[in-house]
Amino acid sequence: MPMLQNVTILGATGTIGLNTLDVISRHPGRYRVFALTANSRVDELAELCLQHRPRYAVMLDSGAAEKLQQKLKGMETQVLSGLAALEEVAAHPEVHVVMAAIVGAAGLKPAMAAAYAGKRILLANKETLVMAGKLFMQAVEEGGATLLPIDSEHNAIFQVMPPARLSALADGGIRRILLTASGGPFRKSSFAELMAVTPAQALNHPNWVMGPKITIDSATLMNKGLEVIEAHWLFNAPADKIEVVVHPQSVIHSMVEYIDGSVLAQMGNPDMRTPIAYGLGYPERLKAGVNALDLFKVGRLDFEAPDTARFPCLRLAFDALRHGGTAPAILNAANEVAVDAFLNGNIGFQDIPRLIEAVLIAMDIETVTSISQLIEVDALARAHALEWRQLEAC
Repeated sequence: MPMLQNVTILGATGTIGLNTLDVISRHPGRYRVFALTANSRVDELAELCLQHRPRYAVMLDSGAAEKLQQKLKGMETQVLSGLAALEEVAAHPEVHVVMAAIVGAAGLKPAMAAAYAGKRILLANKETLVMAGKLFMQAVEEGGATLLPIDSEHNAIFQVMPPARLSALADGGIRRILLTASGGPFRKSSFAELMAVTPAQALNHPNWVMGPKITIDSATLMNKGLEVIEAHWLFNAPADKIEVVVHPQSVIHSMVEYIDGSVLAQMGNPDMRTPIAYGLGYPERLKAGVNALDLFKVGRLDFEAPDTARFPCLRLAFDALRHGGTAPAILNAANEVAVDAFLNGNIGFQDIPRLIEAVLIAMDIETVTSISQLIEVDALARAHALEWRQLEAC
């Protein structure tokens, strides 16, 4: 019987966190929930703690932690707060697996802590690789960590790639990586229609159930742009060897094309429990509660090229990858501010790429040297983004 593994879930109240708990609950003799973390959702995390009885519960917000402590009074779960506590439960000596599912730049330091501590990291936080790809991959190597991508696209690529990390794609006989994208809810919308998009419309994704930030990123195609940068670091793939293919059905999760003409694809229903279960059990396959794929019901598989004129966020992400250095961190920070502003009704849907591009133009691109440097760049980019938003509102 496999050894019982302790699991820390960073971002437990989000979609990925909840799906991870669902998969874990199907294998009670194999996994134990060691720590659950959240930003400020006290009631949701309290309920999860009552269900799963973790040793630690961590709130990033100290005020929220005090409220959680009251709700968990009498329980053995120890409540902690702050960024240092997130790093502590990610690197704890008794932890075997860390699900890194905090959305945004806040997930960077805990993921780095898990890497240096040599954990099995199930990486669902895009920003860790987008902001600090070089530093994070170095930390994984130095710490002896095992890195398994959880984004459905990167998990698909991982499943059909050679088992060893390649120094170059050509070493594995690979011609290119094909990242699939659903195209989002506005795939067929005109420029005029995109100008009038509301947050409620943008949050209605046709295939996937995700958190609000990722759902908006999917609508703008920035989500796919961030995934391009992720793929670069995960698979040592240059920008010109990564192609985005719009596939509305979201049945093929991504593909790898080999030099002999073979194209290997991973297929399945659009359910995040599949890559989560793959990461938890690797190299073994686990039951995940996902329905079998009915190809007769699917009926057809369509493919088309992305339109970067209507969805310029994808172009901006490719540009940032080619520029390198701190450009992806600037892109990410500006995007987070832009998405938040859109969700709060402060800017329009088409203002999102305008804001991002303005910040990229305004800031100097530097060589990445440290996490502290990236945090400073992140803060400066956010300040530029907020300034742009305020100027536009005048």
